[in-house]
Amino acid sequence: MLDIIEEVTRSGARITATLDALTDLEMRAPSTLAGWTRGHVITHLARSIDAYGWLLAMARTGIEPAPRTDAKSLARTVREGADRPAAELATDLRSRLAHLAEDSTSMPVERWDTLVTALAGWRHPAWYTLHRCWRELETHHVDLNAGYRTTDWPSTYVTWALDDTITALAALDFPVARVEALDIGRSWTLSPTGPDITGSGHALLGWLSGRALDPPLTSDRPLPVPPDRPLPPAPGWS
Repeated sequence: MLDIIEEVTRSGARITATLDALTDLEMRAPSTLAGWTRGHVITHLARSIDAYGWLLAMARTGIEPAPRTDAKSLARTVREGADRPAAELATDLRSRLAHLAEDSTSMPVERWDTLVTALAGWRHPAWYTLHRCWRELETHHVDLNAGYRTTDWPSTYVTWALDDTITALAALDFPVARVEALDIGRSWTLSPTGPDITGSGHALLGWLSGRALDPPLTSDRPLPVPPDRPLPPAPGWS
């Protein structure tokens, strides 16, 4: 578990460093997500990290630490918190990441395989909670439109996220025959029909995550449209 805790910590440090450079006015500028400012993105991230901490507490004790916040309440909290000063938003996210790191490093080893249930209803092992957090930090860092691009994603993240995403898409019968990431020497077979697609890992993940509008990919047929995220976890956990 130490590796993923360190990856989340590094990812959190990168995004909070970006936030530290933003003014109040820049924090209220549009993100790449329709209808959301950068402040909306960061408030959403902070509340998501709270939700991950809630899941870890459930895995640790088997008891709900507090009533669970529903999707409607989360959306209201994001709206109400988006216009806070830039420094307050950065401090809020940094504090919640620190709490998550503390909860993770103190988790009993035998509790990491405990199944927990995401708000969307999916069940997965507690350890996957940290991978969800990693994905959200990296993806929303790009969404801030503040200089961090899909090409800045670390190779460790790209390799893991491609494996995870493509496994989930294959279970959903996504109409792609084969995907090959040339730079990392990896390939995946999804279905008997559909295009063969090649490109860099960053370009492939940018396309599959909806963060690259015109990725430099090679395909023998038109690219299908990936489903809206979030995707369910890998088969066999629920």
